[in-house]
This record gives sequence, C-alpha cells and structure tokens, in this order.
Amino acid sequence: MESGRKGDRRDDIRVGSTVDIIQKEDQHSGKKTRGTVQEILTRSSHHPHGIKVRLKGNLVGRVVAVIDPAGETDSVHRY
Repeated sequence: MESGRKGDRRDDIRVGSTVDIIQKEDQHSGKKTRGTVQEILTRSSHHPHGIKVRLKGNLVGRVVAVIDPAGETDSVHRY
C-alpha cells in the first residue's frame, strides 16, 4: 500500500482528505480511484472493508488508503 493510513477507521478520514477508494463495480479487479472526500457515508467508527465515502464528482466507494489527511488536492484519478 502507498503511504498513508488504512481506510477502516472513521477517525482517520476527514471531508477534504485525499483518499484511494474501491468502487463496488471495481471490487473484483481491485481498481482504485483517488479523489477528495466530499462526504463520509459510514456512520460507525470502524468498518472492516473500509469506510464508505462520496468523493467530489459523486463517486462512492470504500476507502482503502488515506493519502493526504490535510485534504489539499481537488482532483479524481483512476489507476
């Protein structure tokens, strides 16, 4: 995994953070999408498969890594 934190704890994720997510349709391929958190959707403090978030651009997925907790970027990248 890249630098940063795992995405299974809500406390590690903030609106504006840069994160990598896996969208539901990409679960089998493992394709990640990087973007900026617009909204945190999971209410519990922990989720074993990753906290569910909505990125700017309305993409929804579970966080697999927190890249920039300060949230200084505003783009979405698929890789």
